Amino acid sequence: MNQDKLKSWLYLAGIIALLALAYGCWSYTSTYADSMMMRSFSVTGEAKISVVPNVAEFDFSVTTEGGKDLVALQTQNTKKMNEIIAFLKKNKIDDEDVRTTSYNLSPRYQNINCRFDGTGVSICPPAEIIGYSLRQSGVVKVRDFTVLGGLLAGVVESGANGVSQLRFTIDDRDALLGEVKGEAIKRAQVKAKSLADTAGIRLGKLLSIEDAYTPYYGATDTFGMGGDGREMLAIKAAPAPAIEPGSQEVTASVILRYGIK
Repeated sequence: MNQDKLKSWLYLAGIIALLALAYGCWSYTSTYADSMMMRSFSVTGEAKISVVPNVAEFDFSVTTEGGKDLVALQTQNTKKMNEIIAFLKKNKIDDEDVRTTSYNLSPRYQNINCRFDGTGVSICPPAEIIGYSLRQSGVVKVRDFTVLGGLLAGVVESGANGVSQLRFTIDDRDALLGEVKGEAIKRAQVKAKSLADTAGIRLGKLLSIEDAYTPYYGATDTFGMGGDGREMLAIKAAPAPAIEPGSQEVTASVILRYGIK
C-alpha cells in the first residue's frame, strides 16, 4: 500500500516538474523575444525599373443572333470563330497564345402587351422566345508588336464583331519582380549600415525580411469605336491602327529588421 502511495506521489511530482520546466521555457522564450524586439531596428529599401512591355493581349468575340434553329445558329457562329483562329495562326500566332474564354447561348424574348378583359382585369401573357443569341469570346497573346495593328484589323475582317481590352504586359513578370526586389534589399542593407554607423551601434544579424509594397502595373489601352472602349461596334475592313506599347514602371519595397549587438 505504501509503495502505491509512493508511486502516486512520484508521478504527481514528475508532472509538476514538467509543468514547471515548460513554464520556464516559455518565460525564457518570451523574454528573449521581447529583448530582441527592443534591441532591433527596421529599414526600408525601395527600387524600381522602367521596362518596355514584350507582350500584348486583346479580347475578341463573335455574337450571332438567329431564330429558334440552334444548330444553324451554332454553325454560323462557330464558322466565324474558326475563321478568326485560322487567320491568327496564319499570322504566326502559336496555339498556346490563343484561348477561348467564354461560350454563351441565351434566348431572345418578345414581350406581349397586356390587355384588359370584359371585366376590367389586366391579362399579361408571358414573354415569348423568338430566337437565340450566341456569343463566343477569346483572347490572343501577341509577342511581335509589328503585326499587332494588322491582327486587330484582321480579326474584324475575319468575322469578329467585338474587340476590346488591348493591354500590354511583361511575359516573365516574376523574374522581373525578383530582380527589382533584389535591388531593394541591397539598398536597405546599405541604409542599415549607414544608420548603425551614424547611431554608433554595431549591426547585428538580419532577423527578418518582409515585402512592404510590390505593385505591378500592366498598361491597358482600348481599341474600338464608340461607347467606353470596352466593346467594339461591328465595322467593315479598316486600316490597321498604329500601336505603341510605351513603358511601364515596376516597383518593389522591402523591410529588413536587424538586431543590435
